[in-house]
Amino acid sequence: MSGQFDSLQASSLYCRRCGVSMPVRERLLLVLPGKEIYDYLCTGCADSLGQREVSAGGSAPTGPARTSRGRPQGML
Repeated sequence: MSGQFDSLQASSLYCRRCGVSMPVRERLLLVLPGKEIYDYLCTGCADSLGQREVSAGGSAPTGPARTSRGRPQGML
């Protein structure tokens, strides 16, 4: 059962500005050689409510793979 909460992601957090628990969206804030840092933003007021660090090899939100020019692979 160890490692059960290794890839925990918040779906809602308390927002002081809104005064209630609000849904959040995750934004990639910083990419470092060994980890990525994500910022949780309130969907109501866009205030930063917290951060999450993902180690290299951890489960992070993924989108389409990008080429060096920023286009999804397979699209030219």
